[in-house]
Amino acid sequence: MAALAAVGWLKRLCSVVLFLSQLYVLSGRGSLSLEHSDPQAQLSEVGLIPRSTHVPPSNIPEATGTPPYVILCPSNGPCSRLPPACMSCKTNNSCIYGKPAIFECQAKPQVHCIGPETFAINMTCQFCWQLPPSDYTCSNPTNCKTVSCPRERYRANCTVRDHIHCLGNRTFPKMLYCNWTGGYKWSTALALSITLGGFGADRFYLGQWREGLGKLFSFGGLGIWTLIDVLLIGVGYVGPADGSLYI
Repeated sequence: MAALAAVGWLKRLCSVVLFLSQLYVLSGRGSLSLEHSDPQAQLSEVGLIPRSTHVPPSNIPEATGTPPYVILCPSNGPCSRLPPACMSCKTNNSCIYGKPAIFECQAKPQVHCIGPETFAINMTCQFCWQLPPSDYTCSNPTNCKTVSCPRERYRANCTVRDHIHCLGNRTFPKMLYCNWTGGYKWSTALALSITLGGFGADRFYLGQWREGLGKLFSFGGLGIWTLIDVLLIGVGYVGPADGSLYI
């Protein structure tokens, strides 16, 4: 009987020990808590992995270029005397179109001049594309016909002259009439038409070879074609074959 009682107490003692061990594990203090920990953090604690892998950016200075307008701007001169392309001005909302007005301006970056940083400029209150034709220059193509009805226009790129102040972009597109010349003189064409028109000399001079040959072999259309060409060249209706203007 004593042996059976000892065995019972031993079983109860083992159950108590097993319960206490499970309670210790569940409390997070046992070896099973390693399953919920960060392995990299553990390796960093022992020095196998560095704590930070951030690489600082390189401090390489960015290349700065020189603006194209700088080569056009004189240095060591008064700021108020700079060309218009070398300064930037604020819009004067109170100015009246076509009337003189005062604008607050300053030199553009990397432009060296003498005087205050901000200065006043007197200019007419109008945009660059509203300037008279004498204040800007435009491209002049040679692929449009100047003698046509109606007169042909072409899209020109215009640039304001260096000494002219205006508002807005100094380069702008504009539709202009064809006004280029190939070097043909109206007086020469008319003289040839009157004197040698029966042989087609006027048409040959203007570069119209087919019409010139027609007049030559028809003796000026028996004089009728010659008379008509004198009138047409005289009023400027017949012009050079390349479509240019007389000089």
